[in-house]
Amino acid sequence: MGAVMSTDGRPAEATPETWMHPPGGRWTYDQVKDLDLPFDWELVDGVISVRGMTPWWHDQVRDQLLFRFRSTVAGPAHWANIARCVMLDDFNVVKPDLVVFDLRGLDPLTLECTPADKVRLAVEVTAPGSAVDDRTRKPALFAAAGVPYFWRVERGEDDFPEVHEFWLSRDVGVYVPAPEHPRHMDKLETDRPFPISIDLTSLLEL
Repeated sequence: MGAVMSTDGRPAEATPETWMHPPGGRWTYDQVKDLDLPFDWELVDGVISVRGMTPWWHDQVRDQLLFRFRSTVAGPAHWANIARCVMLDDFNVVKPDLVVFDLRGLDPLTLECTPADKVRLAVEVTAPGSAVDDRTRKPALFAAAGVPYFWRVERGEDDFPEVHEFWLSRDVGVYVPAPEHPRHMDKLETDRPFPISIDLTSLLEL
C-alpha cells in the first residue's frame, strides 16, 4: 500500500502536534512508528488509539502467563512476548497482551513488529477499560489477519482467571470456541497450538 500523502504531495509523518489529524483520514505504520507520545498507543484503522492503564490483577496474570510460556514452549521455533506490536497490515498495528510466535526467519536485532503471519497464539486479558476491545475488536482483527489461535482471559467470580479458548475457522474467517474445552477454569490443558498445562489458580501467587 502507498503512504498517505500530505497536501503538498510528500509523505506526512505524525508528530505530537498532528497525531490526532491524519492526512487523508488515516496514518500508516511507517508514518507513526517514530512517534513519541506521553502514553502507550496502537494503530487501529490508521488512527492512534490510546492504551489505558491496567490494574494489578491484569498485569499479574499476563506476566505469569508469559513466564509459563517461556519456560514451556520457548525454544528455537517459538518465543513469547507481552505488549509488543504485531503488524496486521499497514493501518493496523496492535499490542496484544501476549503473543507466541514463530522465530524462524526473523532477526530479533532488527525486528520492529512481529509479522501477523508468524503469530501462532494471541492472548488478551480483559480489563475494565478494554473489555469491548478484548472481547470483540481485537479477536476480529486477529482472525482477519489469520492468527490461528486466540485466548481471552476473564476474571472469574472467585477472582481466579478463566481462559476462553478459540480456534480460527478458516472457512468463515472468524474464531469459534475450541470444540472440546472452550472454557478452562482452575487448570488449562490444551494441545493447540502446542501442548501446555497451566494451573490457573497459581497465576495469582506472589
